[in-house]
Amino acid sequence: MNIGKSMMLATVGFGLAAGIAYEAAAQVKPEVLVKQRKAAMTLIAKYIGPVGAMVQGKIPYDAAVVARNASFAEALSKMPWDGFETSTQNFKETRAKPEIYSNSAKFNAASDSMQTEIGKLAAAARSGDQNAVKAAFGGVGKTCKACHDDFRND
Repeated sequence: MNIGKSMMLATVGFGLAAGIAYEAAAQVKPEVLVKQRKAAMTLIAKYIGPVGAMVQGKIPYDAAVVARNASFAEALSKMPWDGFETSTQNFKETRAKPEIYSNSAKFNAASDSMQTEIGKLAAAARSGDQNAVKAAFGGVGKTCKACHDDFRND
């Protein structure tokens, strides 16, 4: 075998080994996934909560805060879902119901619905129309409640 061919094989072998090692390192531990999804959900609640209080008249309506919070919630609404990998289904420190994993089609539809409704809220907030924000917030509340009813132990 000539030196060029040996070097090429060694390079390919090293590349494959590095790729396999990278893939193994990229596997995220279930407890980390759960921690990340909980953090995303906590932040969504942090930003949606004041909007709810405003649309219910519990605190003064501030269009700038509503627009900012809805925008943050829209970005955050895309984040928790990869934290529901099947490797997390036996993790005990969570309120996730087993139905998340046994009925993943329904769970995925619920997560899509939530993202859609928060997107509508963000669009309404950007428009500055307080009545549109109130209407859109109702959709967010319904999707959150439905998902919690079906997929979360309280």
